[in-house]
Amino acid sequence: MLSAFARAFRTPDLRRKLLFTIAMMVVFRVGSFLPTPGVSYPNVQACIEQVGNDNSLLGLVNLFSGGALLQLSVFALGITPYITASIIIQLLRVVIPRFEALHKEGQSGTAKLTQYTRYLTIALAVLQSTTVITVARSGQLFPGCSLDVIPDPSWPVLVSMVITMTAGTGLIMWLGELITERGIGNGMSLLIFTSIAATFPTAMWSVAGGSGGIGKFLVVLAVIVLVIGLVVFVEQSQRRIPVQYAKRMVGRKTYGGSSTYIPIKLNMSGVIPIIFAASLLQLPTLAAQFGDQTAGWVQWVSVNLAPTDAGLHMLLYVALIIFFAFFYTAITFNPDEVADNMKRYGGFIPGIRAGRPTAQYLDYVITRITTPGSLYLAAVALIPTLVFIWLGIDSTAIPFGGSSVLIIVGVGLETVKQIQSQLEQRHYEGFLR
Repeated sequence: MLSAFARAFRTPDLRRKLLFTIAMMVVFRVGSFLPTPGVSYPNVQACIEQVGNDNSLLGLVNLFSGGALLQLSVFALGITPYITASIIIQLLRVVIPRFEALHKEGQSGTAKLTQYTRYLTIALAVLQSTTVITVARSGQLFPGCSLDVIPDPSWPVLVSMVITMTAGTGLIMWLGELITERGIGNGMSLLIFTSIAATFPTAMWSVAGGSGGIGKFLVVLAVIVLVIGLVVFVEQSQRRIPVQYAKRMVGRKTYGGSSTYIPIKLNMSGVIPIIFAASLLQLPTLAAQFGDQTAGWVQWVSVNLAPTDAGLHMLLYVALIIFFAFFYTAITFNPDEVADNMKRYGGFIPGIRAGRPTAQYLDYVITRITTPGSLYLAAVALIPTLVFIWLGIDSTAIPFGGSSVLIIVGVGLETVKQIQSQLEQRHYEGFLR
């Protein structure tokens, strides 16, 4: 990996792309520390020092914003509205035939869906910024801190805060698209990578400098290295289904007759099931935060669902991850569509008839592959939490545990692959050597 980066920096056009990508990531991190107008920055910092920077209610948003949410900065919402909008548009393809038709139109249809995603991102940014400001005003953002983080709660100030945070989300979306167009890798994924990676040094330092000590810090570091090795091994694993294309005579020319394969990854859904499961489990906690704290159901939620190390929480977490792994894979990979495309171009799987039998075979393979893939996702998400419980360390020291490692390793591998592919295009020697 390091050699790929070194060779890329020796190539002028790739060096420009890498420097542009790094510059955009720096701009993103700078915006994460700029306070929103109307926020008392000293009071926010004092509340963070007093209460801590972990809040299970808004932990997912804070993770993807690189800690900017709890500081109520310009980029407080991070990339979360765009992620949510993208997932919603993907899910609507199953419900709205028009979206599925646009997806099949190619580049023009994809551009239209991207435009819809942008509009939905802005709408979600307005909704989420209003929610964050309401939570901050009610004192639930920093429970136990008596300082007022918004000294002037007048309507003009609150409206300007909503506009500022929404504009920050729009700017993040624009930065991500600029990186995709002019830089290296997927811009949105790299911004998520930057946000999560920025929280790791502080989290690891809190383990070493807090009650954990150097011994527990080394154990946590070893577990992270093992999880990284597991993620790299599984993310690179794939089942290759062979496909043979029959020869066709068009005039005097022969077409087809080639052999290829369909690569099916062990984990086709990526980190989406973990995000879905974590978000869904936060809904009861969200309702409990605004309910009567003396009510029985509120206390039950606070004991059994709110803590990430509670037995019921972990059991539901695993069940939801497995369910969403199958659900999201079924949405993104359509065996009937793949079988129809193969039949249209004269392709077939050796030993399997074209058409419906091919679709049934693909569905059978996908089900067998997704089963261990979903268990792998659940294991990656739970291993750090279980280790923290065993060591007696706060399980929220590293946000979302193994899922953070999964995102970082996945984005890193994909970026390195893109760098290597561009290097091969520029330094291809072929049969000359």
